[in-house]
Order: sequence, then structure tokens, then C-alpha cells
Amino acid sequence: MKLVITGALGHIGSQFIHNLRPGDYTEVVLLDNLSTQRYCSLFNLPKGVPFRFVEADVCTADLEALFDGADVVVHLAAITDAANSFDCADRVEHVNFVATERVARACVANGCRMVFFSTTSVYGTQEKVVDENCTVEELKPQSPYAASKLKAERMLQQLGQSDGLKFVVCRFGTIFGTSIGMRFHTAINKFCWQACLGQPITVWRIALNQKRPYLALDDAIRALDFIIKTDRFDNQVYNVLTANATVSEIVDAIRVYVPDAHVEYVDARIMNQLSYEVSCERFTSQGFTFSGDLRKGIGETISLLRQSNQ
Repeated sequence: MKLVITGALGHIGSQFIHNLRPGDYTEVVLLDNLSTQRYCSLFNLPKGVPFRFVEADVCTADLEALFDGADVVVHLAAITDAANSFDCADRVEHVNFVATERVARACVANGCRMVFFSTTSVYGTQEKVVDENCTVEELKPQSPYAASKLKAERMLQQLGQSDGLKFVVCRFGTIFGTSIGMRFHTAINKFCWQACLGQPITVWRIALNQKRPYLALDDAIRALDFIIKTDRFDNQVYNVLTANATVSEIVDAIRVYVPDAHVEYVDARIMNQLSYEVSCERFTSQGFTFSGDLRKGIGETISLLRQSNQ
């Protein structure tokens, strides 16, 4: 089986490719435009895995040629910084929607199956436990980032109906956990960074007790492997998350390792989201079991960061 991964050197992609083993695939093509210069994600890749790295941008590359002979395309390339997506909404739309359509159409042309990574942020303002059966009216993304992902989801559904695209949509919770290609703009990783450097943990005002979905990186990698190996390309949407947790619970977990961590409240443009929980029952009913642990993941991140701030 030939596998292609876009955005292969990022937070999720780098962990996924470093967990591959000989015999998993006949060829693994790694696509990344290196815009974040995470060259280190290519260091010490598992021996015996037939990797081929291509520096390419999904917005402009000849994707049909790159996908030739591929069985599965894992589409990770995206702009994922929700809070800052207001300042580059046009670029977010181009990368997260327009380029995703390019990827999807190249998959159609080559008969590839596609894994698309969306976000639980598409649920926007809610007051209850939400799942994949939410109506269009209930889906209220609160940022250009989330809006672009939801728009891409709908485009894939259309291509599935009109052109026979086989795909699966994974609405991931906010990732936590370490990888060689990780970044620190999302909540838990950012909080760990701030605490370890003696900075205040900057929490959006009114958000301390709001509940949100989070996904351990190891669970994310296992979920991706599960989808591919069980051929779960059923054109369905699946919520994928380890746990729903409040910011207060996250701060308490950080204080287990950094007792003097303190909170500073800040304003943000995404201020009107209410607390909500996301159900992942549809995914677990397929036979997948989540095993990540919020406190353990925080501890591992803090342990690594402390090595640079003794």
C-alpha cells in the first residue's frame, strides 16, 4: 500500500511517521512545504520504512502526479491557529479550503481514499453534549479556522456524492502531547510552555470553567492507524477526542508539576463560545478505545520543557 501524507512534518504528522514500521507500507511519500521549517521531523526516521520526502505546497503542487499510485492520502496540511486566524482569514480559506479541494480532486483522479482532519471547533456555541448529528443550524464555528474546516467537510460530502470520493472526516479535539514537530499555540501546550518559563498562564476571560474536547497525540496516531488498517473510508464524520475538560482542570494538572503557576486573564476575539462537551461514541462504537491521559500528557510536556529551564 502506498501512503501519501500532506503536512507530514507537523505536530501530528511527525509523530505518525516516526511510529511507522517496516512492512506497514510499500511507499510513504512525505509532503511538506517547510513553511514552519521543521526540518528536524525528518531526523532519525525509522529504518526500513520506504520514505520519500517531497518539498511541495498543496496550494500549487501537481498533486495528481504526486498521488499517482497512492492508496491513501492523509491530509494534514493546514493552518490551525484559531485565535490568530482572524488576522489572515483569506490565507486560512485558501490553505484550509481551496487546497483541500485540490487534494480531494487529485484523490478522485487517482482513485485514492482520503483522511481529512477537521476540528471539534466547528460546534461553536453550544449548551449541551454535541455529536456528529448536529444540524446545520447548530454548527456555529467561531473563527475563520473552524469555518474553513466546516466548509471543507461539506465540499468533501459533495465530491463523495458527485465524483465517488471515498473519505473519512476526523473532527479532532485540541491536541496535547509531545512530538518532534510540535508547536505551542494550542491551549494545553501553550499553558505548559508559559508555566515552565515562569510566565503567567494566559486564559481567555470567562473561559476558566468552560469545557472543551482534547485529544492525546498518541490517541490521534492510534486513531489514524485504526482508520487506515480497518479501511474505514465510509464518507462519515467522526469526533475523535480523549476527554472533555475545563481550563481550570488543565491548570490544576499543570500545578501538580509547577505549583507556583499562576493565571492571567486576557481578552480574545473568540469570546462567545459557551461550555460544551463533545461525544465520540460514534468512533468508539467502531471498536476503537482511547487510552490517553490528560495529566500524564501534561507531565511529559513539562518534563521536556524543564530541561531547557533548569
